[in-house]
Amino acid sequence: MTAETSATEQTAEPGGARKAAKRALPRHARRQNWPVAVLRTARPRQWPKNLLVFAAPLAGATWGRPHGALYALVAAAAFGCASVAVYFINDVVDAERDRRHPRKRFRPVAAGDLPKSHAVVIGTLAAAAGLAAGIAVRVPLLTAAVGAYLGFSFLYSFVLKNIPVVELVFLASGFLLRVLGGAAATHVPPSGWFLVVCSLGALGVAVAKRYTELAGLGPAAIGHRPVLRYYRPSALLATQWLIGLGMIAAYLAWAAGEHTDAQPWHLLSAIPLAAALIRFAMLTRRHTAAPVEDLLTRNGLMLTCELTWLALFVTGLQA
Repeated sequence: MTAETSATEQTAEPGGARKAAKRALPRHARRQNWPVAVLRTARPRQWPKNLLVFAAPLAGATWGRPHGALYALVAAAAFGCASVAVYFINDVVDAERDRRHPRKRFRPVAAGDLPKSHAVVIGTLAAAAGLAAGIAVRVPLLTAAVGAYLGFSFLYSFVLKNIPVVELVFLASGFLLRVLGGAAATHVPPSGWFLVVCSLGALGVAVAKRYTELAGLGPAAIGHRPVLRYYRPSALLATQWLIGLGMIAAYLAWAAGEHTDAQPWHLLSAIPLAAALIRFAMLTRRHTAAPVEDLLTRNGLMLTCELTWLALFVTGLQA
């Protein structure tokens, strides 16, 4: 029996053609069971951004209160639940548009693997869990930060996402609120310059995200995200560079303002930070359709710059 005959007989069996077609699809495009669909909608790859709650304690070299590390973990879990809630609700709202997107059409809600009603229920429960975390540990400011994050995120999704520049600010605010939530949970007030660094970093990521969408999809990008009609790739790139320069200047101002043995190390750490920002800008302009998060975490040179910065930063904390 030849291979060709075998293949013909296999597809002639009941369901054989369907199984063969399913195997030919990319893994993320195949029909998935309910738990896998829920997990994919929750976007585990995005969860590391919730580690920003540790930014204020790390920068201040103190946990700020007894069991501060535990409170920081609670803050990370709270923002993790809140961000999951936003993902589920957004996927329901954007389902029709996502079905026309080359990548987003494989999201479980858009693909029909997760019913919209289920996504709404899970999103509501996740939001409630995120808000309850601050109440459980008696940190009202943490609940306020999570509530602001949810409010801004849904306001963005339903109203502001089509307003140029404003939508970038609201997109970046989610990162800053994580920093403020961590500061509130641990009782470590962040310095003004440190907040400027975090704000500019978040805004730079938001601008890069819009550039990759516009450059990667070309004219079709406007159909998927109407606000992109107001942006120009060259202007977005120039803005990203300006934000990077501002971020380095603010970082140097923060490091120079320290009056401890950590100051020389933190000043020195500005070098790999600047190298990381330059590398990030170079990766952004490659007209890739890959998520911005992949540019930050899946490039060898980028990771080297980030780890070098972290090593110098932590060394300063130990000085």
